[in-house]
Amino acid sequence: MGHVQDRWYRPARDKETGKVLLNSRGKPVMEKTELYGIGLRYKVRYLNPDNEERSKSFPDRQKKKADDFLIEVESDKREGKYIDPRASKVKFRKQGASWLKSQSPDPATREILRSRLESQIYPVFGNMVFGQIKPSTIRDWVSDMDERGLSSNYQAVLFTTVVGVMDSAVDDKLIRENPCHAKTVRRPVGESPDIVVWEEKRVEDVRKGLPERFQITVPLGGGLGLRQGEILGFSPDDVDREAMVVHIRRQIKTVKGVMMFASPKGGRSRTIPLSPSMLAEIDDHEDRFPAVAITLPWQKADGERVTVRLLMTGENGRLYTGDLFTKVVWQGAFRKAGLIHRGRADGMHALRHFYASVLLARAVSIKELAEYLGHRDAGFTLRTYTHLVTSSHERARKAIDAVFGRPDTDDGLEAA
Repeated sequence: MGHVQDRWYRPARDKETGKVLLNSRGKPVMEKTELYGIGLRYKVRYLNPDNEERSKSFPDRQKKKADDFLIEVESDKREGKYIDPRASKVKFRKQGASWLKSQSPDPATREILRSRLESQIYPVFGNMVFGQIKPSTIRDWVSDMDERGLSSNYQAVLFTTVVGVMDSAVDDKLIRENPCHAKTVRRPVGESPDIVVWEEKRVEDVRKGLPERFQITVPLGGGLGLRQGEILGFSPDDVDREAMVVHIRRQIKTVKGVMMFASPKGGRSRTIPLSPSMLAEIDDHEDRFPAVAITLPWQKADGERVTVRLLMTGENGRLYTGDLFTKVVWQGAFRKAGLIHRGRADGMHALRHFYASVLLARAVSIKELAEYLGHRDAGFTLRTYTHLVTSSHERARKAIDAVFGRPDTDDGLEAA
């Protein structure tokens, strides 16, 4: 059990006997110590759950606060809620580095998170100790993001990152509660942009605008629903001609200037049905532009080096990073085709949206589409493409009429 030590006074003792002197009420007579008037008066001394001595000091005239602190410490120890007061002095930046190590094993994802921390979050919270970060601190930061004009989606992403670091501090018992979860803190909410589905003519125009050796981009994206990195990492060896499917096993990523092979987004391979026309597209392209064996590290810069025959290479086997391909090849196709590039609506992801729209228009289920697109959650696929799902109202009407339908009343009489 802990106790509160008065550093300024102590019980006086008889100089001959050494016994504590008592006053007329039987209470110890107090005398000043050599520390009288120096530093904080009350020192709470206690043992933490690991049986290590800890202490916290309080100034003169705050004996009640010292007593209350000791009571709270002992209560927290019994209930398993104890937080070492020194833990709150850990800086946000240090905990952020620890949190980052526990995130996605994908180097590209970790690099994005590191960049957000360094550019947007550490300038605000980096040198703060956790004891300084209150709900008011978070409220002020959210307000500041509004004033700086950051998009709602970017605000939501940054807020989620701060929440993650603060949650890890709770788990590590640096703080008791995450101030981001306080009722008075407004959490930024991102907006889902409307999906713009291309018309078939735009798909064909963009394809014609691409250099011949890169025109296979459109069938791979619009006919198989591949992401940009998966298109760049596509190999004709991924085709199973007997089963008429394509196995999507990799993508190409660039992390800190180093190109590498990596697993598809989410870390999962997937299988996509292959139509005869798509197989013909792939075969025709390889006849004109044979696949080139490319060797890159797997998953990280110093990872095992893997050799894959790639279909999407420039002259002499030149590789394009996603960013370079977008700026030079993809956007160049719009200029050559005389089309205005509309930013996000005309990114390479538009080919995946086109693929989804084609399948949904032909009654492919959301569950199947989610599998083909590589979405873990079919609910996400439904939320993204719900406006493309063919209305089933008429089918519903006919189904009900099949059970409750009434005889024809063409004789002019109304049904009762």
